[in-house]
Amino acid sequence: MATPSYARSLASSVKRLRLSSTAIPASQCQTRCIQQSSRPAASVSSSLETELGNLRLPKAVQATYLNPLKRSREKGYRDPACELHLHSYSVRNLEMFADFAVRAAYFLNLHARGPSPLPRKTERWTVPRSNFVHKKSQENFERITMKRKITILNGHPDTVAIWLAFLRRHQYYGIGMKANIYEHGDLNAAQDLDKEAERLEKILGEKKLLPEPSKREEMHGPMNTTSVLDESFKAQWGAYAAMGGAPSAGSASQRIDMIKLPPPGAKKAVGYSRARGHEKAVYKSQ
Repeated sequence: MATPSYARSLASSVKRLRLSSTAIPASQCQTRCIQQSSRPAASVSSSLETELGNLRLPKAVQATYLNPLKRSREKGYRDPACELHLHSYSVRNLEMFADFAVRAAYFLNLHARGPSPLPRKTERWTVPRSNFVHKKSQENFERITMKRKITILNGHPDTVAIWLAFLRRHQYYGIGMKANIYEHGDLNAAQDLDKEAERLEKILGEKKLLPEPSKREEMHGPMNTTSVLDESFKAQWGAYAAMGGAPSAGSASQRIDMIKLPPPGAKKAVGYSRARGHEKAVYKSQ
């Protein structure tokens, strides 16, 4: 027997009531618990807020929010002592390290000019996308190198060396550096070198580093300039290498000029005889 229509509507309504949930969502419960918490936040007095607002940060911390300080120019000549070139692929790293380098120059009492931007270097490569199926399709790669230049004027060479060593020690990642250092020398450089050699001789003692030219000739014989020039030419083409195939390459005995002494009791040479391409002096006995 079929159920009446009024009974079916009542049963369906009861099922809906059982399926529906009357629980409060977790987010609403957490929000209500926080709003109705019995522990309010600690209030700060107005005097304490005023004191905290009047606190002054250290100068080193304040300087990070300001432009870097620079030493004033010296009157007179302004010769460059060093040119530092910074290059990187990231603008953020480049600007940060350039600012750091200028600040370091200020604390070392160096007059720095810059950082001034240099022209960008753009490089592009076109390569196959892949092998097999995609070997005919290509893709492009681009790399942009950005540069900055910092110039140090009228700086002492030792101070400039300390500045470069400090930057090298604290070098930031992704930053490349190239330094051009200028030093001024005296016109009497040769005399200074002679004085330095004399000073070294006094330190090392009376023993000389190299023998005198006359004693050198007695030990090794007169120097043959022609053979010296030929040696460098042969060696340049690998004649004296392990597998050197040059037929005219001399052996070890031919590379050294041997001193030929006359036999005992012989007078001056009267002629020469050629044998197998070598010259041999002929002496006349007494």
